Amino acid sequence: MDKELLNYRPISNLSLISKTIDCVFKFRLVYHLTSNSLLNSHQSAYCKYHSTETALLYIHDNRISAIGSQKVSCLCLLDLSAAFDTIDHDLLITRLSSWFGIHCPVLSWFKSYLTSRSFRVKCETDLSSWYTSSCGVLQGSVLGQLLFLTYTTPLSTLISFCSLNHHLYADDTQLFISFLPTHLDSSIDYVHNTLDRIYTWMTANLLTLNSSNTEFLLIGLSKQLAKINKSSLTTTHSARNIGFIFDKPFTFSDQISSVSKSCYCHIHQLRCIRPYLDTKTASTIATSIVHSKLDY
Repeated sequence: MDKELLNYRPISNLSLISKTIDCVFKFRLVYHLTSNSLLNSHQSAYCKYHSTETALLYIHDNRISAIGSQKVSCLCLLDLSAAFDTIDHDLLITRLSSWFGIHCPVLSWFKSYLTSRSFRVKCETDLSSWYTSSCGVLQGSVLGQLLFLTYTTPLSTLISFCSLNHHLYADDTQLFISFLPTHLDSSIDYVHNTLDRIYTWMTANLLTLNSSNTEFLLIGLSKQLAKINKSSLTTTHSARNIGFIFDKPFTFSDQISSVSKSCYCHIHQLRCIRPYLDTKTASTIATSIVHSKLDY
């Protein structure tokens, strides 16, 4: 059992009535954002017809296009610390009004929804004292995820203003830039300048960029990567992004090895209990834990 408290995330245990009201407001908010083209086009999380596959395919297609142009790409993966828990309520209310045109009684309802919430933590039979939540959106709620997206929409606008390609999935942010091997230093400097602006924005919006988990990966053909001179930038050979492993030469060998190993382990476990299962049950288990990995 993991005893590191920083690895735990609070999930709100809400009543059925609360979730029902959440669903109604989410439906109306999504309709308002969609009909007025206010949804972030660079965000794939919690959006209809979008998923982790959308984000991964967007990055993959851009990298293939860059490789076809004999360019090298720098992929930067940003990680936020407890992003859902540090959202400032006043900033969120202001953003809903100024960015998304939500006013009057609806805005007052959102103020009531966010403020004056109390919580406590239960550990086995022990209960903590009650505390009033002064920030964050409710993880485990229907509406909290969409509110997080509205709160972070200006970040995408900032990155676009810096003319850097990017895509987001919830709080996972992927930045990427393509360049000729001879332009490595200037391109990396540009990425660092953009990261400084992102860090400034996040600090002003009470979000914390986890620099220790931020990774850089240079992607390209071996012939083009060989032309790159040594740089002060610390890069990795491979990096996991939304459950998928990107590697430096873009061969996906690490991803294939990881999936093969995982599938083999599940098949071996299934084989041990196969004599006790009928064909239909065994097929259902194999489809859910093996085929699903291959499909993804």
